[in-house]
Amino acid sequence: MPDYILNCKGICKSFGGVHALRNVDLRVQRGEVHCLAGENGCGKSTIIKAISGFQPQDSGTIEFNGKVYSSLSPVVSIDLGIQVIYQDLSVFPNLTVQENLAINTVLSHKTKIYNHRQQREIAKKVMETLNLNLDLDVRVEQLPVASKQLIAIARALYAKANFLILDEPTTALTRKEVDRLFELIRDLKAKGMTVLFVSHKLDEMYEISDSITIMRSGEAVYTGPMKTLSEDDFTRYMTGHDINFDTDKHPEGRIRNDVPPALEVSDLSGPGFRHVSFSVQPGEILGITGQLGSGRSELCNTLFGITQAEGGRISRDGHEASIHSVNDAIQNGIALVPEDRLTEGLFLPVSIMENITLVNYKDFTRNGILSHDAQEANSSEWVREIHVKTDDHLLPVQTLSGGNQQKVVLAKWLSTKPKVLILNGPTVGVDIGAKYDIYQHLRDLASSGMAVIVASDDLAEVVRLCDRSIVMRGGLMSGEIPGSELTAENLTKAIM
Repeated sequence: MPDYILNCKGICKSFGGVHALRNVDLRVQRGEVHCLAGENGCGKSTIIKAISGFQPQDSGTIEFNGKVYSSLSPVVSIDLGIQVIYQDLSVFPNLTVQENLAINTVLSHKTKIYNHRQQREIAKKVMETLNLNLDLDVRVEQLPVASKQLIAIARALYAKANFLILDEPTTALTRKEVDRLFELIRDLKAKGMTVLFVSHKLDEMYEISDSITIMRSGEAVYTGPMKTLSEDDFTRYMTGHDINFDTDKHPEGRIRNDVPPALEVSDLSGPGFRHVSFSVQPGEILGITGQLGSGRSELCNTLFGITQAEGGRISRDGHEASIHSVNDAIQNGIALVPEDRLTEGLFLPVSIMENITLVNYKDFTRNGILSHDAQEANSSEWVREIHVKTDDHLLPVQTLSGGNQQKVVLAKWLSTKPKVLILNGPTVGVDIGAKYDIYQHLRDLASSGMAVIVASDDLAEVVRLCDRSIVMRGGLMSGEIPGSELTAENLTKAIM
C-alpha cells in the first residue's frame, strides 16, 4: 500500500473564468523525488501555490500526512513542513547567511528578541547536516548563485521541512553545481525528505526523479514511474502530439562553403575570454558550448559590441569589421538574442508590438512622425511568422508564457534583417513545444542563408541543432567538435 505524504484530489482553480486547474490529482509518496513537468501555462505554478497556501484552490482537497484540508494558508503549510524554493531563490542579499537561515523561523514564531547564540548553534547544525562549509557571517550578495540555492535549502531544513518543492532549481547552475545539488537531494531523500522537483530538462528528470506527473492545459495527464517513460511519450504527454526534434538537421547544400565566412573571429580577446578563433559560414548553425563561467556569454557580448574587444580581429563577409558598440554590430548585420530575456531582452510592461518594433522604429517614421499603422502591420507579420501565441499583440509582453516571450525577443532582432544571428541560451526556461518552434525557425533561417550561432550549456540542444560546435573552458577555446562527432558524450568530455 503506497504511503502518500501528499494526496491532492480534484483540485480546481479559475481566474476570471479561465480554468487554470481542472480536477487535478497529484499524489507523492513519502521519501521519493517526484517530478512535476508541463509546458508554461499548464498549471504547475498554480498547483504549487495551492499546496504552499499562497493561493488556495476553489475546490478539491489536499491531504498531507494523513490529514485532509479544504485549503491551506502559508503559515499552516510551513508548520506542516512544506517549503518552496522558487527559481529566484527569495534570499535576502543584504543579510548574512545566518540571518537568512533564521528569518523564517523568527517571523513565523513572532520572536521579539533575536537570540544570536541560539540561532548560530542551530545554523551550524543545519550546515553540518548538509555538509556545507559557508561562512555564516558573510552577506549573501557576495555569494554565487549555487551557494544561494544551498542557503535556501538549508533555510528550509532550519524550519524543519519534510516536503521540499524545488522550482526549476538548475537553471543558473554549472554541471558541477548540478551534480552537487543532486548529491544533496539524494542525501536528503535517504534521510526521509520528500522532494517535488519542477523542471524542463528531461535528462535531469531521468537522473534524479523516481516518478513524474505531467500537466497539460490545467490537467494532470500522466502519473507514473520515471524510468518507464520514454522521451517520445514524455513529449506526447507534454504537448498532446508527436515532436521530432531531429527532423532535417543537415539538409544537403544548406551550408555555403563557396563564399567567405559570414563571421570570422581571429585571436579575439575580451573581458572573460582570450585568444578565440573560429568562423561560421552562411547557412551554418555553429554551437558555442561550455559551463557557466567558461567565457561563452562574454564572447557573445563582445561580438555584439556590449563589451569591448581587447585584441584580435572580427571580420564580416571577408572584410574586417570595427565593432565598438551595439549600433556598430547592428550596422554590420549582427544580432544577439541575449541570455536573460526578462532583464536584457524585453520591456515587460510594454506591448508585444512595441517590443518587436523597438530596435527598428525608424523604419516606421516619416518626417519625424511614427506611423502606428506601419508599426502594427510589421508586428502582426512577425507574430504570425514566429507563431507567437497571443490574442492581441497590443497586450503587454509580460502576459505571455516564457516560450512566447522568447519568440518576441527573436522577432525583435530578426526585424533588423541580420546576416549573423547569435543566440545565448535560446531556450532557457522555454517549454518543449516552444522549443520545437524555435528550433524549426532557426533551421529555416539557416536554410535561407543566415549564419546562426547558438551559445548554450544544454548539450542536447547543441547536438540536436548545430552543425558543429566549439568548446569554451576557463575563458579559452579548448577545442572544436565536427558534426560527425557531435554527441553529448564528446561534449561532456570536452567541457569538463
